[in-house]
Amino acid sequence: MGGLRVLIYFLVYSLSIFIRIKHCHSSSICLPKKHGGLFIFGDSYFDNGNNNYINTSISVQANYPPYGETFFKYPSGRYSDGRVIPDFIAEYAKLPLLPPYLHPGYPNYIYGVNFASGGAGVLDGTYQGLVVNLNTQVSYFKNVKKLFSKKVGDAEAKELISKSVYLFHIGGNDYSTLLETNSSLLLPHDHQQFVDMVIGNLTNVIKEIYNLGGKKFGFLNVPPIGCSPSIRIRVSNGSTGACLEDLSAIARLHNTKLSQMLQKLEKQLKGFKYSLTDFYSVVYQVIKYPSKYGFKEGSMACCGGGAYRGDGSCGGKRGIKEYKLCDNASEYVFFDSFHPTERASQHYSQLIWNGNHTITKPYNLKQLFQV
Repeated sequence: MGGLRVLIYFLVYSLSIFIRIKHCHSSSICLPKKHGGLFIFGDSYFDNGNNNYINTSISVQANYPPYGETFFKYPSGRYSDGRVIPDFIAEYAKLPLLPPYLHPGYPNYIYGVNFASGGAGVLDGTYQGLVVNLNTQVSYFKNVKKLFSKKVGDAEAKELISKSVYLFHIGGNDYSTLLETNSSLLLPHDHQQFVDMVIGNLTNVIKEIYNLGGKKFGFLNVPPIGCSPSIRIRVSNGSTGACLEDLSAIARLHNTKLSQMLQKLEKQLKGFKYSLTDFYSVVYQVIKYPSKYGFKEGSMACCGGGAYRGDGSCGGKRGIKEYKLCDNASEYVFFDSFHPTERASQHYSQLIWNGNHTITKPYNLKQLFQV
């Protein structure tokens, strides 16, 4: 039944493709009728399997059970029991399920592609050598643009690039690594220069994609990373395991500067439009008041061991073989020590797609696709 369910899912997507054809070229490239594609950049919240195809550590992979058990019935490389946020956004935009860029079997990316890599940060030095860093992800996008030009011509490629949406979730890993270099975090203002460096590098990436023709950008700001089970377990020491406030405060500083930066770019770059989701607040509310949103557990992970199941042992491949797995992942906000369940990702995606101005502004993603 699981295989049949996935097959039906893909058939529905395929049907949506044929309904929305503008025209097809001899190269078998078919252009979307109403809008362009969706190009995904980021980290493990967005990675849909790219880390399966790189020579890396098992610590930044999710290609083994019980990952994928809820929807795909096999481990696809997503850090979830099922689908992740970009999967739902593509569905809402009436696009096919987007492939990971490094998958060897997808030569055409006319509806978009996913470049995200688990563990990636804005800075090249974040988990260097283990992940596809953000600058490399942009270089992959350049390859895709060249492919478009070769297949459909420069004019059509330019139109597609300008109509497409570029969606980002990245930055959390840059700040989480601070814990590995500081036994106790300093106050956020002591990390001002580091935050400025992250924002500066992200600004350069946005401008690079803009100069390649991209006009519409979507962003999720950094969630309350100090409240993930993986961080709670470090600071709990048998206590109530409150969030690590210093780390979340650095995330809030990043988010303030991200908002300021995007407002400046909107004034500086002609035709630049963006959607910024207050992902921090969205996630924090679900963690703090899980029952309000239909969850039973907001702090403990479904899969893992130790306090809050935050020891990173989910699947038994990361140095700890024994782990616990909940009976119903949809009741949990977190699937493993850091990542959301499919159910939580679906909740987040709905707000990213059509949330009001208290959640996402100046456009939500649905509006961004339409402008």
